[in-house]
Amino acid sequence: MRLGEHPILNFSRGRKVTIYFEGKQIEAYEGETIAAALHAAGIRVLNYSRVEGRPRGLFCAIGKCSSCLMTVNGVPNVRTCITLVEDGMVIERGQGELTKDKEIPKFGKARKVEGDIIVIGGGPAGLMAAIGASDAGAKVVLIDENHMLGGQLVKQTHKFFGKREQFAGVRGIKIAKILEEEVRKRGIEVFLETSAVGIFQEGDEKLIVAIRKNEELIEFRGRAVIVATGAMEKSVPFENNDLPGVYGAGAIQTLMNTYGVKPGERALIVGAGNVGLILAYQLLQADVEVKAIVEAMPKIGGYFVHAAKVRRLGIPILTRHTILRAEGRERVERAAVAQIDENWKPIPGTEKVFDVDLIAIAVGLRPSIELLHQAGCQIRYVPELGGHVAVRDEWMETTVRGIFVAGDSAGIEEATTAMLEGRIAGIAAALRLGIADESWVREIEKAQKELEEFRSGPFGQHVVEGIKKLLGVRA
Repeated sequence: MRLGEHPILNFSRGRKVTIYFEGKQIEAYEGETIAAALHAAGIRVLNYSRVEGRPRGLFCAIGKCSSCLMTVNGVPNVRTCITLVEDGMVIERGQGELTKDKEIPKFGKARKVEGDIIVIGGGPAGLMAAIGASDAGAKVVLIDENHMLGGQLVKQTHKFFGKREQFAGVRGIKIAKILEEEVRKRGIEVFLETSAVGIFQEGDEKLIVAIRKNEELIEFRGRAVIVATGAMEKSVPFENNDLPGVYGAGAIQTLMNTYGVKPGERALIVGAGNVGLILAYQLLQADVEVKAIVEAMPKIGGYFVHAAKVRRLGIPILTRHTILRAEGRERVERAAVAQIDENWKPIPGTEKVFDVDLIAIAVGLRPSIELLHQAGCQIRYVPELGGHVAVRDEWMETTVRGIFVAGDSAGIEEATTAMLEGRIAGIAAALRLGIADESWVREIEKAQKELEEFRSGPFGQHVVEGIKKLLGVRA
């Protein structure tokens, strides 16, 4: 169902349209994705696995997994979580296969777009990179595969910490609008619903091959590229963890806070880091009951202020607990959890079963480095940064000259650090190309100092250690 009133958000929906799901008329609104419209209509099973025929549902909601692939207007393997509805659209379950009566999409001759610096990703890091590079005198082109700018910011209703210059006291949804306005004000060329599929070297230029709206092939050319593709949800192994109703935390935030769709009635959250804690009171804002938060570690991983707020709201936080299984046939109906011992084994006799239709997985993110890997950047596994990341220097340049990285794709941190890294990468790219003069080095040093201050607390020490490993390899 769609949300009406919300204590913070006002949902402005577009024109009402009709889509057809396996012959059934579904009410939808322009500006929302296929997956969001289907969820609003109570449809959770989006697909079935090919071999076992197990039901599949939305998981990440940002186009980075295969759980929402469906056949749309006869075209198989469409990512319905980032594809907008259109009036008369026909949607079918199954990833589908191309047959003689289904033509392969013809892209025709590639359109060419040129700039000094191409920024891939329109989240906090990409937006700040584009702004920084533009301020330093570069012609910037920004591309993002979503239909709106802002990345993770567009779903964050809480107020940020930090300094005033880092948007302290401002909600994430507002920060997204502020940064978009800054990008538009500078005349930066923006391409939405555009997925980069490869980065190549061609002479002195970087060639980025991208597909826009699954219809148009575009070649973006620039002398430098900034990759700010963010991250994707991690999961945990437990029985039936593939049932519809098991979501990454970000997908739940997208449904609730971006599209105004209630994701369920009763929730269990796995993970008591900042994301899990913040998600708890965001669910309450959407009138979803939160049964509990389970955390395998002996103590809560998020900020005390978030944990205190959750406890004041009466939500139990069960440390030293893990999820054992999800129960249900076509979707989640219950969740079983148990206490664990020092060896991370479930303790017999401690099992609890919660009557829930929603399990939120908030156990962290992993950097999206696929483009960086494909482009030949040196990759290293650094657990402190969330997994595999590109080796880079203090100016965010990778081992491939002219390719920079920023934000969660450089290592999992906060949106604030993503914005600071983005500014460093944008200005550094302009300096490397000889567009900006040496006075801009002071701007990089200022951002680096702010990063150092932000990471100086106990939650930033592991990140500092991870970055040291990367800089050591680079040297």
